[in-house]
Amino acid sequence: MEPESAGAFREARRRGGTHQSRLAQLFRLSDLVPLSVSSVGPLFSVAATGGVMAAYAGWWTLPAILILAVPFIISSFVFRLLNQHFPHSGASYHWSARIIGRGPSRFQAWILILAYFMSIPPIAVPASSYTLAILVPHAHPGALVKTAVAVFWLCFAAVPLLMGGRPTVLITKVFLAVEAFSVAAFVALGLVSLHRLSVPVHFGPPPVAGMLVVAVIAATILDGWEIDSYAAEESARPRSDPGIAGIIGAFLALVFYAVLYPLMFAETPLYALAGASDPLAIWGDRLLPGAPWVVLVPVLASTAGGLWLTTFILSRALYAMGRERIVPSAFSRVSRRRVPHVAIVISLGAAMAVCAAQLLFPSLGSFFDLVLSTAGFFLLAEFFLDSVTASVFLTVGHRRMPGTHGLPHWHRVLRVAAIISSVFMGSLLVIFLIYAPRIVGFGVDEVAGVLLALGVGFAWWTGRRALDAVGFHGQDASGEGETLPAEGASLLQYRSEDARPVRS
Repeated sequence: MEPESAGAFREARRRGGTHQSRLAQLFRLSDLVPLSVSSVGPLFSVAATGGVMAAYAGWWTLPAILILAVPFIISSFVFRLLNQHFPHSGASYHWSARIIGRGPSRFQAWILILAYFMSIPPIAVPASSYTLAILVPHAHPGALVKTAVAVFWLCFAAVPLLMGGRPTVLITKVFLAVEAFSVAAFVALGLVSLHRLSVPVHFGPPPVAGMLVVAVIAATILDGWEIDSYAAEESARPRSDPGIAGIIGAFLALVFYAVLYPLMFAETPLYALAGASDPLAIWGDRLLPGAPWVVLVPVLASTAGGLWLTTFILSRALYAMGRERIVPSAFSRVSRRRVPHVAIVISLGAAMAVCAAQLLFPSLGSFFDLVLSTAGFFLLAEFFLDSVTASVFLTVGHRRMPGTHGLPHWHRVLRVAAIISSVFMGSLLVIFLIYAPRIVGFGVDEVAGVLLALGVGFAWWTGRRALDAVGFHGQDASGEGETLPAEGASLLQYRSEDARPVRS
């Protein structure tokens, strides 16, 4: 190894490679599955996007969601494969670095940051609204009160994250239990009430533009299951379990929506749902008149879980980027509870600033509403880049993996699926930019274009200071989740040209 690279690697290992500064390997498969399912937040997703989807596509919302569900299901199997080869808390952007190159990887790091950070304020603001609707149902609180409650929830989200991996899982399981019981109760009550509340079903001519925009918005309700990939360095079996939980979460998300949306649409007039800020509450009021809290409490539980789990994904990605100086190295610091506390605090602090600007200042609020409306676009872009990475890996990169010895190792079905998924999601991104201005509002294209251009600048600027890719040892934990790999194996430096590790 060249002296410069050796020095850089020693610095990387000093920052993140010691036993005390690594993340704790605590998560079992029984922990990763509830994390993946809860991160999807089915009740919150329906409450937050159902009204917009109903307004854009009506009953055609259902096939529009199905359109995007197919490549997302494919992505879950792609994530499983890449986790087996490259378990890493940076997941997507690290896979890109190992397979395609460091330049594209840094651009994808920017997309990843945008996608998940822009998903936090749209969760915190509704959490504030649901809380106030439960506590003071007939009041009209001002912006300052809404901001204070949103800040409360962001602070609350920090509690399990800063307490450590085990408390995060335990609290998530409690909130998920409330949500799962509520989903089952809504479905049972909806089926029993179908004969009493049914409304005419009318698809009409398909609103093509609206369906295509809804398909992109669906990225915000179908994501989240991939959290186990970003928890790979905290998994007790990092090459075995991450990816399995994601597949389970992706399929369960699709099942939730396949049941909830048809029931809600079949029992609520479409005009009442279209554009509603909380269509789930409207449906719930028809199921149980005069008891809105019955719906709002589980929706709030779903919202809260999604809030800290979205922050979990972002903080682990920033932790990995900090080790390579893609972002300041402070992001790679780990607390005594073995969590990236700096990344968590800064992520939630920045979200507080955005929420305050949205709620307190109308002019800034309109700007941030426009910026945050592109969250679905960047989430879809993130999955598109993952599919491209997998397509390259399964076409040319897999044969170079250590241990294959030139033998065929193709995964033909998955390779074809990844290529189709790449083309499909890439086409949706282009179509969104064409139709979004007339559906979502003018300025969306300009915002997306500026943010993409900034990503190019981010990739160039960070390339001047970033270290080579730093990989995770991928060894199973033993006992209480602790493992001490051999000296030099806790962090490995990788050249972007191939998949072979270079030890210092």
